[in-house]
Order: sequence, then C-alpha cells, then structure tokens
Amino acid sequence: MSSVASHKMMDEEVHEKEESSTCSTLLICLSVAIIILTLPFSLFVCFKVVQEYERAVIFRLGRLMSGGAKGPGIFFILPCIDSYARVDLRTRTYDVPPQEVLTKDSVTVSVDAVVYYRVSNATVSIANVENAHHSTRLLAQTTLRNTMGTRHLHEILSERMTISGTMQQALDEATDAWGIKVERVEIKDVRLPVQLQRAMAAEAEAAREARAKVIAAEGEQKASRALREASEVIGASPAALQLRYLQTLSQISAEKNSTIVFPMPIDMITYFLRSKDAATQQLAQAALAAMDEKSSPPMAQTTSAMASTTATTTSATNSNNTNNHNHNNNGNKDIKSLEKSA
Repeated sequence: MSSVASHKMMDEEVHEKEESSTCSTLLICLSVAIIILTLPFSLFVCFKVVQEYERAVIFRLGRLMSGGAKGPGIFFILPCIDSYARVDLRTRTYDVPPQEVLTKDSVTVSVDAVVYYRVSNATVSIANVENAHHSTRLLAQTTLRNTMGTRHLHEILSERMTISGTMQQALDEATDAWGIKVERVEIKDVRLPVQLQRAMAAEAEAAREARAKVIAAEGEQKASRALREASEVIGASPAALQLRYLQTLSQISAEKNSTIVFPMPIDMITYFLRSKDAATQQLAQAALAAMDEKSSPPMAQTTSAMASTTATTTSATNSNNTNNHNHNNNGNKDIKSLEKSA
C-alpha cells in the first residue's frame, strides 16, 4: 500500500510540474510579446546595472533562477514575471552594545565588542535566511555573553586576543549556512564595578610596596657587604682612612655649605686620655711620698694633708678635663704646694 501511495504522490508532483512549466512558458511568451510591442521603451525596464561590490539574485515567477547571482555589470530581466534583490558584498561593522555578564568566578562585568563580517554567498544569504545581517548581530551578542560567562575575571582581562579568536571561530561556523563570513572580532572594553576597581588597586599597591621593600632590603644587604669589604681594605692601611676623611671634606665643601663637620681621628683622643692618666699618677705618687715623710705629726695634720691632697687632685682632674694646657699648670702648682707642706 505504501508503494502505491508513493507512486501516486510522485505522479501528482510530476503533473504539477508539467502544469507549472506550461503556465510559466505562456507567461514568459506574453512578457516577451509585451517587450517587443513596447520597444524601445521596454529596454529601460528590462536592463539593470549592479556595482562591482554588489550582486543581483533573480527570481522568476517566485523561483530562484539557475546560474546564481548576476553581476557586476548589466543583466536582463523580464518585466512583470522577474524580481531581483541587490546584495552588498562589502565588509560591515557591527558595534556590539555593552553586555552585563556574570563571569565564572561570580563577578559582574560589562563587556562590549566589534564584529567585522561580510556576505560571502549572495544567493544563500537571500534564500536561506530572512535577514542575514540582523541574525548575525543577534548571534554576536549571544556569543559574547556565552563566551564571557565561561571565563574567569583574570582571563577576561589578560587573554582578550584568545577570547576574540574563540568568538570569531564560533560565529563563523554558525553563520556559514547563512552565507556570512565573520572576518574579525575585537573586545573593546571591559568595565568593572567601582568597588572592585578600588580593591584591585589596593591589592596592586600592596604588592608593589612589598616588592619595593624586598628590593630595598636586598640593596642594604649588598651595601653592607661592600662596606665590610671596604672597611677591611681601609683597616689594612691607616693612611687610607685619613684620605677618606679628606675626600669627604672635599665633597661637602663642593656643595656650598657654611658648616663643615670634621671628624677627629681616634688616635688624637687616645693621646689626650693617656696624658691625663700620666698626670694623675704623678700627683698620686707625690701625695704618697708626702704622707710617708710626715707620718710622725698628729693625726689631725695627716688628715688635713690628705684632705688637701684629695682636693688638689680633684681640682687638677677637673681642670684637665676642661683644658689640657691649664691642667699642666695647675698640676705644677699642686706639686709645689705639696713640697712646701712636706
């Protein structure tokens, strides 16, 4: 039964085709007759011109003519039974509006992009889809949202070229059936919330400060090593330290400073300390000698002599701390007084 039904359907289709071909033939003949009768005015209606970047898709009695799109240049149509559609083959630019996207790590960002596309097959773009350009634009918006939703925030910020390539490949595969060729996709801008921008800025600043501290510590470590080596070199030669003092003075004086700080060598200070110790020892020895000589007098005199000697020694020590020259003179006077008391 099924074979019989299929044969009947085939016979009906063949019969309909024969009838339609007969009707189309009659209409074509009538159109040609009209063209002949209205010459030369009908030529303005029959001949059409398309530009180099355009193609014409012709339909005759609602059916797509064989041979594909016509153009560029002049082509011929029959009035009343032929219709055609112009298709622009130039590259078009579509600015994708900002899309609010929730990333894979739950961060809301606003992303916009630019899509460059063109018609690669004029016949398919007219016959297979109602509006190829509008469909491509809607698909671009959806693809942008889907692609960004599967990425983390750091990937969106750092891998724009990779994301653009992925979007271009996905759009090109989807629009190939519509006769559209997607040439390029570019991510224009990624807008982050203000609070997230502040948090990221604070994090980046903290990271930079940490790196700066590490670099400063490494620099101080290297400087300390260099100073240790320099001190070892200078310690081997005492004259090198004095030369370094003179070099420092020359550097300070070159900066037009009114005050110059001159470091006093430690050897000179040691010399003064030694001279003070020698004077004190001489005074003590003289006091002991005087006490030995006058051991027979009463205890009161001995006590007064010791008190005077102690006072004299104390005054000599204080005067030595103030001035070395005065210290020597006072020491001589004390010695004379001790001799007289003895």
